Amino acid sequence: MGKVEQRLQEKGIVLGKVPPAVATYVPARQAGNVVYTSGNDCRINGTLMLTGKVGSDLTVEQGYAAARQVAVNLLAVLKEHLGELDRIKQVVKMLAFVNSAPGFTEQPYVINGASDLLVEVLGDKGRHARSALSANELPFDTPVEIELIVEVTEA
Repeated sequence: MGKVEQRLQEKGIVLGKVPPAVATYVPARQAGNVVYTSGNDCRINGTLMLTGKVGSDLTVEQGYAAARQVAVNLLAVLKEHLGELDRIKQVVKMLAFVNSAPGFTEQPYVINGASDLLVEVLGDKGRHARSALSANELPFDTPVEIELIVEVTEA
């Protein structure tokens, strides 16, 4: 077991099984030493933990929790793709969307749920550039969708 997985275990974070794609895409694609993930949502065992718009149906705190779960799911994708999370050299970029009620402007605070989890688990390797954007709708009414660009070491 690698250092990252030990940290996950110490924090009681369990990486779930990566669900099959719901359309024509792959969960991750690697080009050289860079891995691009597809967008992920806040599913736990195949079921969305929350649905709805942040700012009307959900609070910022609930959105934060959903974003945190998305980061856990992204780590599961990376684990499946890389075989070992210790191969992560750095998280380069996060692109995040928040299913936002009209007038809601606190997307960065919601997406901190994912950013905080990556730093908590990966340390400085988890610090990243980021965009936190509003969306008027997201697939399946998920409150948050996030994708990552990650630099990795050779296998």
